[in-house]
Amino acid sequence: MMPSNAEFAALAEQFRPELLAHCYRLLGSIHDAEDLVQETYLRAWRALDGFEGRSSMRRWLYKIATMACLTALETRSRRPLPSGLGAPSDDHRVAVAPREPAVPWLQPSPDARFGVGDPAAIVARRTGVRLAFIAALQFLSARQRAVLTLRDVLGFRTAEVAEILDTTTAAVDSALRRARARLADAGPVADDLAEPDQETQRGLLDDYVDAFTRADPNALVHLLRADVELEMPPTPTWFTGRQAVIGFLSARVLRPHLWRMAPTRANGQPALVVHKHAGGGRYEPYGIQVLTQRADRIARITAFNDPSLVAAFAPHLETH
Repeated sequence: MMPSNAEFAALAEQFRPELLAHCYRLLGSIHDAEDLVQETYLRAWRALDGFEGRSSMRRWLYKIATMACLTALETRSRRPLPSGLGAPSDDHRVAVAPREPAVPWLQPSPDARFGVGDPAAIVARRTGVRLAFIAALQFLSARQRAVLTLRDVLGFRTAEVAEILDTTTAAVDSALRRARARLADAGPVADDLAEPDQETQRGLLDDYVDAFTRADPNALVHLLRADVELEMPPTPTWFTGRQAVIGFLSARVLRPHLWRMAPTRANGQPALVVHKHAGGGRYEPYGIQVLTQRADRIARITAFNDPSLVAAFAPHLETH
């Protein structure tokens, strides 16, 4: 029996956080994902008369969301990180390329947007939205992205994926094999998806914020892995190796009282909302840093130097 409008609203709303995570995996942009989730609910509302209950409400909404994302991706380029476009530098003295605002860069996503307290949402958040995983998905075609995330992240059966995508089970299996092979080549490695315990994460984050805001490169040395990487979209230039990363930060970034950082969570990882001193005691939004940790060291700093991202995280700062 078809649900009433009120029943539909109550049933459908519970799926909003996981649908947002799904659209984010496909699109690589939290802003675009939010738009497409709104479009999903609008389409579902308009098509409610045609929902006869033969499939679950959840699968029906995933079908609408997936098809809306695939349509959007027909006219959009993949969203890379600098590490997906070129080789890194191990010398901090190289000329840093100018910002490339025209590139549709990958965006981070606030954990809080994907649901709080729901065990299923927590699992999906930590495994399915890790930054390395989202970046690797960008190397797949749109349809391969959809098949892989529906099967391997969300656990839909092959027949269900075929129904969602209006295709055959053989086509799903073929796309899944190609997607898995491509993902294996592009990464991420298992170490990129592992995370230390929360106490270690918190201690490392505290020490990093303290060293960064005090502009103390010597303190940072002890927090970074020898093979640490630093990338800073929308700047294409990126660095590898502790010497290059510390050298770049010391020469061009670290200044006492220049930065303010507030802890948050992004892509299932420790992150920081960054503001920059603008004179007169004012600090203006600057961007989001996402830290990838392995054991008790920082393996990657992804500094999204885009002030427009700050508003998405501001309501979700951790108390500290």
